[in-house]
Amino acid sequence: MNYKPEQTIFSGKRKTAVSKIRVKPGNGKIFYNMIPISELNLFHKLALSEPVRIYQQILGDDLKYDFYIKTVGGGKEGQIQASRLTLARALLAISGSDVLKKAIIRYDRNMLVEDVRRKETRKPGDSRARSKRQKSYR
Repeated sequence: MNYKPEQTIFSGKRKTAVSKIRVKPGNGKIFYNMIPISELNLFHKLALSEPVRIYQQILGDDLKYDFYIKTVGGGKEGQIQASRLTLARALLAISGSDVLKKAIIRYDRNMLVEDVRRKETRKPGDSRARSKRQKSYR
């Protein structure tokens, strides 16, 4: 999948969080829900900068695009992981490099592949998915 200037939106999911990213020509700034990532807490900042660091280490060039990430649903950690997935996919589409894809998968497969695990549905007549009512014989 080659990057085209008119194709600017990529998306990703983690649990119930959905993240969308817009890519515009710029100088490598990343905004998460309209906030620069430099203002996020340390672990969230590190999680969002991992795909960019791998990109720069493998390809050796600076980013020529700005990334605007918007997330909805889920919790804080799920949103960050969905954003990380989306950012890695966008960088891969921009570069079109198989070497980068292999490096990202070797580092962490969840950066490119969505985690398909979901909460198990509740069964009829029970209070939870797996728990059963206790039976008394006396």
